[in-house]
Amino acid sequence: MPPLLLEDTSTGSTARIAPELGFNCFEFQANLGGRLVDVIDAAPEFAEGNERPSGHGIPILFPFPNRIREGRFSWNGIDYEIPSSTCPYDATDNAIHGFCLDRPWRVVEQGQSFAVGQFRLSQDAPDRLDCWPADFLIEVRYELRGTTLRCDVRIANPDDKPLPWGFGTHPYFRLPLDPHSAPARCLVQASAAELWELTDCLPTGNRLPVGEGTDLRDGEYFDCLKLDDVLTNLAADDSGRIVESVLMDEQAGLQVSQRFDTTFRELVVFTPPGRNAVCLEPYTCVTDALNLQESGVDAGWNVLPPGEEFRTWIEIAAELVLA
Repeated sequence: MPPLLLEDTSTGSTARIAPELGFNCFEFQANLGGRLVDVIDAAPEFAEGNERPSGHGIPILFPFPNRIREGRFSWNGIDYEIPSSTCPYDATDNAIHGFCLDRPWRVVEQGQSFAVGQFRLSQDAPDRLDCWPADFLIEVRYELRGTTLRCDVRIANPDDKPLPWGFGTHPYFRLPLDPHSAPARCLVQASAAELWELTDCLPTGNRLPVGEGTDLRDGEYFDCLKLDDVLTNLAADDSGRIVESVLMDEQAGLQVSQRFDTTFRELVVFTPPGRNAVCLEPYTCVTDALNLQESGVDAGWNVLPPGEEFRTWIEIAAELVLA
């Protein structure tokens, strides 16, 4: 299936989604009164399927974000192993980023400004069904609303067994926001007061205060950052319901805001080497949460009873910086 094109007729903003590549929204161009902001970073040939699925656009991470140590875990007294032949693995032999980002999704609804994709484990990746304690269905609806890209997520348990799950996205944000600006002088801001201590990208279970190079609460310039960290203890807005991270191009007077509800406890911040891009990844749980939770750590792991569903959302908005 060719990429889907979404268009907001009121502004001329557009987005493109690759259903065959994990329903990945790999392009979002926001038109701010004639100023075109290219928000998402992806290789020009990404839609041809020759690039690493987790390295471009907005990969969807489910039923677990980030890593599971050695692809092994126990659940309700049963040991599970995720073979490397059925799931992406990282360079240190950990299962990574779930079962959905590298397989085709089914498009179940589409209009000019929106598209809805579904992925059911037993239907769309039956070879992975035995690797997880229950079947699942995840539905993602992308919609353009002016210069905002809205993502509504529905997670359902169609099985007769409880569904353990964690969810995240892995957006690559392009810098700068204007071709005449310098990426080094773009600010990265996130409202996290703590981070998880990591060893080889896996959490030890300890949480530490953010410090020099990881404290982004007042913003930090892109050229000062070299990060692959799991931030936590995210501050919400005055309503107590919405968390925001921001990329600001001061020279251009532009910013991209990513907002999400407090279902998302963690924010992975990753600066991919050699690229003018930064990943701000909202997660509902920490890396290897399933194993941490089993060891008594409050890692944010979720369980959905049979027949029930859960909904959440993320918005990415291109905006003018208001003085």
